[in-house]
Amino acid sequence: MPAVVAGLLDLLVVGPAPCDAAKDLLAPQEQEITEIGQTQSPSFDTQEEGIPQSLFTWITMAKGYEEEWDTFGRKGWYTQDPRLKPVEPGSVFAPSTPAIYIVFEVAPLEDPAQFGVQWFLEQSGGQAARDPIGKDVLAVPGHERYGFLELKRPERAWSVGRYVAKIFIAPVGQQPFHAVNQVGTLRFTIAESPPGSSSGKGR
Repeated sequence: MPAVVAGLLDLLVVGPAPCDAAKDLLAPQEQEITEIGQTQSPSFDTQEEGIPQSLFTWITMAKGYEEEWDTFGRKGWYTQDPRLKPVEPGSVFAPSTPAIYIVFEVAPLEDPAQFGVQWFLEQSGGQAARDPIGKDVLAVPGHERYGFLELKRPERAWSVGRYVAKIFIAPVGQQPFHAVNQVGTLRFTIAESPPGSSSGKGR
C-alpha cells in the first residue's frame, strides 16, 4: 500500500508528460506550391461519348461558348442555371484567336470547388516549357454543373506551335496550381492555316 501511495504522489508532483513534443510531430507544414509538377495525369484529348473524364461529364476546347436555357413547366419558364454549349470545338486555332475556351460539364458537386488551367508551349519531346504562358481560375458553386476557362491570347498573337493545358481542381481557399491538384491535360495547336475561318462567340 505505501508503494501505491508513493506512486500517486509521484504523479501529482511530476505531472503528466509534456505534450509539446507530440504537437511538434503533428505540426502542419506549409504546402509547397508546385506550379509545374511532373505528375502524370490523364489526357482529355481523346474521349468516348458517355464515359466521364475525372470529375468532368465532358470537357472540350472551343473558339467560344453559348448559353442554353432549359425550360420546365410553362413555356418561357427557365431553370436557374444555363447549360454551356461549345462553339466550334476543336484543337487547332489561328494565331489571331483572341481567346481559347475550355468548356466543361461536371457531375453535381457537394461542395464549392475551383477549377484552374495553366497553358505552356510544348517543347521538343512533348515536354511542357518551364514557365506557363498564362493561367485562369474559376470558382464553381456546389449547385452549378457547367463552366469554362479562358486561355487569353498573348499581347500580339499566339506563337505557331503545339501547346499543353494543365487542368487543376481544388477546394475553394486552397492553392489550385499544385501538382497533386492536377487532374488532366488538353493539347492544342496554333497553326497559320487552321481548318475553318469563321470566329466563335466569346464571353
